[in-house]
Amino acid sequence: MSALTHLLACLFGLGSWVSISGLWVELPLIVPQIPEGWYLPSYLSVLIQMANIGPLLVTLMHRFRPGALNETAVIYVVIALGVVASFLLAFFWKETLVVAGSPRSVALLVLTFFLAAVDCTSSVTFLPFMMRLEPQYLTTYYIGEGMSGLLPAVVALVQGVGVIHCINGTRSQNATDEFPTLRAQMQPANFSAEVFFFFLSAMMLVCLVVFFLLNRHPAVARETTKSHYTSGVQEKNWVEKRPMVKPYRPSREKSSFGVGTYSWIQVSYIFVILAWVNALTNAVLPSVQSYSCMPYGNKAYHLSATMAAVSNPLACFIAMFFPIRSLWLMGALTLLGSGVGAFIMSMAALSPCPLLVNTVWGVVVMVLAWIVMVLTLSYVKVIIGVILRDEGHCALVWCGAVVQLGSLLGAVAMFPMVSVYSLFASGDPCNTRCP
Repeated sequence: MSALTHLLACLFGLGSWVSISGLWVELPLIVPQIPEGWYLPSYLSVLIQMANIGPLLVTLMHRFRPGALNETAVIYVVIALGVVASFLLAFFWKETLVVAGSPRSVALLVLTFFLAAVDCTSSVTFLPFMMRLEPQYLTTYYIGEGMSGLLPAVVALVQGVGVIHCINGTRSQNATDEFPTLRAQMQPANFSAEVFFFFLSAMMLVCLVVFFLLNRHPAVARETTKSHYTSGVQEKNWVEKRPMVKPYRPSREKSSFGVGTYSWIQVSYIFVILAWVNALTNAVLPSVQSYSCMPYGNKAYHLSATMAAVSNPLACFIAMFFPIRSLWLMGALTLLGSGVGAFIMSMAALSPCPLLVNTVWGVVVMVLAWIVMVLTLSYVKVIIGVILRDEGHCALVWCGAVVQLGSLLGAVAMFPMVSVYSLFASGDPCNTRCP
């Protein structure tokens, strides 16, 4: 195995979601300076789902015009668009235009749509491209994809985004009586949002250079498979002739999906789990993270967010050495992660007075819950990617499409509950008073 190829595969995966992940962690610094205020996250959720037009078009091309799409050219265009959009955000994110009589952050919203289109389309282009390399590099790619959420979070942590101090203040109880209380005050950032967006643009530029090297470097060429855009009988022969990797083959009736390793029931089972896991990790639980953690204090929120971001690449790293492809284990881990996710959702519903509030054990339990949930479900996602990689290029295209479908369904389900009906109540990090 080539260490250089592993590094390039990791950096390639890093560029998959770094732009949108970075935008989300920068929200506490952006929101106070734009007219949309805290309605912005809701707008971003809608824009990201609208950006699924990109993966939809790519998937339809693969389905109805197989071989007609120049995937390499599409990836070059996608990454270059991410570089330009991130760079322009640094200059125009605060600019407003009057729309329907009110100032709106038109430039921010339009550029965010392009960034979302870049990241969403990466799911159905980056993954199939990894078919060109030997199977072990797919797990390395997933490590990079996990770090695409971790790295912006670490940079935002250094920047000081969202760090709150509790200072003395007063709150009026009635016209003649006042009693002292604490007031949350956000700490000034160590560097501006403009610098952060330049960082995101630089990361996308690194991804562009890495993709060029993955296509051109001689060391990478030695790690490519003999056939990478195959289908049907050719794809089946390619998998069966490989001496290094022997995919898990259940003794069931084969289907026409991929190379026919799994029955249609098993294929449906795999894709349902994939959609469910991505709905939870990409939309449902992130939308209530602040509600589940803030009642336990600002430290609990930052610890859970940081450790959850670390758990994603850690799960991918574990999968590199223990790629267990058992469908039973996949289901068991999904049940475990979903159960922990249900606990997190319950605590968010009980906010601002969840169980063990105002105790150290509450902080410990909530942080551990986020670690276990992300660790188990991220491992499931990687194993499904490894399984579908053995089924061929088309299977990975559908893998990316189902990932986006699951995320879309999760976002659509949570948007009215969080943003329309306000079913979750925020906890005050400085003045949580519960019976």
